[in-house]
Amino acid sequence: MMQKKQLGNTDMNLTPIGFGSWAIGGGNWEYGWGAQNDGEAIAAIERALELGINWIDTAAVYGLGHSEELVANAVAGMKGMPYIFTKCSLIWDGSRRVGNSLKADSIRRECEASLKRLKVDVIDLYQIHWPNPDADLEEGWHEMARLQEEGLVRHIGVSNFSVDQLRRILPIAPVASLQPPYSMLRPAIEQQLLPFCLEQRIGVIVYSPMLSGMLSGAMTRERAATFAPDDWRRNNKEFQEPRLSANLELVGLLRNIGASHGCSPGEVAIAWTLRHPAVTGAIVGGRNAAQVDGIIGAGAFRLSEDEIAVIGEYISAMPK
Repeated sequence: MMQKKQLGNTDMNLTPIGFGSWAIGGGNWEYGWGAQNDGEAIAAIERALELGINWIDTAAVYGLGHSEELVANAVAGMKGMPYIFTKCSLIWDGSRRVGNSLKADSIRRECEASLKRLKVDVIDLYQIHWPNPDADLEEGWHEMARLQEEGLVRHIGVSNFSVDQLRRILPIAPVASLQPPYSMLRPAIEQQLLPFCLEQRIGVIVYSPMLSGMLSGAMTRERAATFAPDDWRRNNKEFQEPRLSANLELVGLLRNIGASHGCSPGEVAIAWTLRHPAVTGAIVGGRNAAQVDGIIGAGAFRLSEDEIAVIGEYISAMPK
């Protein structure tokens, strides 16, 4: 059974895992994951909710609106709707080029478009996706607060912000949540960000706990060498030598740890992020129902102190 945890100062109690909707947006855009079957994407969301996951995280930019439409299709007519979180500040033009805006009128337009695509009257958590352009942070956050006051969004949060950027916007309106990248291969937020969020009672929902599939247990050298041309991971150093070999060895260690618990390497990697007291939940993507089945165990699994220490020793010895 998955134990829920309160997200910051909000009234939302979240399951340890949320369904991430980046990959299901499909290919044909700058940060796509290659072709995606829409039927399988909807089945993945349905399976996640059936297994007890109670929140979905998406963004306007995923598939340039397509991911939000798939989420709407998956939850249409459902009893006991999940919480739906989405993001703004990444916009695109007619040529499908992605840009940044934190201007008030742009954020409002994005919010209205997301409400339409998601077919909801209110967004449970609306997040600034990236703090760019930095000079417009305050203007953007003022508008987010207005959207909340008007009832178009219930809670407002941010993604990919630094402690300094959080300090700048906190006097304007409370920050419900932060969404940073966090995994065994990206532990930097443990230094300043996570302690700050704990102190300020800002909820934390981490993304890429398996580092975009690297730690899932399904990644192989062959697969990394044959990514689709429109899969952004082709250009990620974690999927290239010399890091690829070291990462696959780490997966071997996670497989050994997970074996005695009936858990996959990916479930061990997700559980590792959930061990931190500042982390409310982890966003985990699934492109089909089988992938969801392969990660759901992380919601209830907890690593022992000894297992955490073994993983820590291995990571500290890895090539930087």
